[in-house]
Amino acid sequence: MKAFSEVVSFDDESLIVVCENNKVLGYRSKADCHAGEGILHRAFSVFIFDDKGRLLLQQRSASKDLWPMFWSNSCCSHPRKGEVEIDAAGRRLREELNISATLHSLFTFQYHSRFEDRGSEREMCEVFLGHSADIVQVNENEIAAWKWMDVSEFEEDLIRNPGCYTPWLKIEWQAMRDHHWDVVESYFP
Repeated sequence: MKAFSEVVSFDDESLIVVCENNKVLGYRSKADCHAGEGILHRAFSVFIFDDKGRLLLQQRSASKDLWPMFWSNSCCSHPRKGEVEIDAAGRRLREELNISATLHSLFTFQYHSRFEDRGSEREMCEVFLGHSADIVQVNENEIAAWKWMDVSEFEEDLIRNPGCYTPWLKIEWQAMRDHHWDVVESYFP
């Protein structure tokens, strides 16, 4: 497993603050957006599948302020000021995993989740699906561990160990199962 170390995420980067209708209200630092109960801002989550239909999961770095060492979907982050979600998702796939993928937008949803007394995610999150045959090379500043999992194995673990996974992953996976499974299944061989 190859790894690299590059700082790609900063507390002062400008995130896109939005209203309930996803209209841009302005820009605030990532630190401001995550403080206390959080400020509603745009985000994205990516689910990458391989040629065998396995899902790529990552364990968040211990240095993360929110949900450190929790398992999550392949890649998740925020578009920055002037950036659209799909471009930001492609950028973060390269920055975190050193892979590329053609992405398909599946849905957008809003959620709020607080992590202990450290802060909150309050996001308008666009969910993408993609396929990659690239060799994963993780950024150690972002990712502690990673693995490919069969979907059935992942779902069993999600039931057995829900506290090991990020809240957005659980919300997104349930929405995918309930409303978008035909599209998700198209990523299986």
